[in-house]
Amino acid sequence: MASPLVLASASPRRLALLARIGIKPDFVEPADIDETPRRDELPLVYVKRMAMEKAEQTAVRYPDSVILAADTVVAVGRRILPKAEDAHQARHYLKLLSGRRHRVLTAVVLKNGTDSSVLRVSSNVVTFKRLSTQEIDDYITSKEWRDKAGGYAIQGYAEAFIRFLAGSHSAVMGLPLYETRHLLISAGYLGSASQDCIDKL
Repeated sequence: MASPLVLASASPRRLALLARIGIKPDFVEPADIDETPRRDELPLVYVKRMAMEKAEQTAVRYPDSVILAADTVVAVGRRILPKAEDAHQARHYLKLLSGRRHRVLTAVVLKNGTDSSVLRVSSNVVTFKRLSTQEIDDYITSKEWRDKAGGYAIQGYAEAFIRFLAGSHSAVMGLPLYETRHLLISAGYLGSASQDCIDKL
């Protein structure tokens, strides 16, 4: 029997995404880490480090469990756009993203207690339409930007701003289901029979 599964995240979106593939964690235990990017840290390096630190911190509290952790970053070139802390910052992000392409990177880690870890990254390209002042104002008023990387949520009203997406919709939401599902299969949380059936679809 597989060890207890712990989701190291407070995100209701990640919990809902896991439910889509039939997974309900035994425990939900958000990790409390410093998410400040290091000086000159590249987005890919940062997102991997965040996901791994979340998994490692949670594993200390749940040494006999399997830890699932993830982190998402919105990047414009080499620049990381962290979670918007206030309306002013969210507005700045939206103006920066307006009419241009950016990347959304989501790293997911499955850690077997205090032992081995496996990490996967989903890299996605998103292009916003050119946003009018009124569209930005309306989005700020909606407050959807709160606690969202880059100041927007693809699963909400901001999806209407997205002109192009190359990659995984679930990864932009915060958890790449393709990579996550295969990590969970390898750890025994999803049976091989279910994989065979789904892979044939």
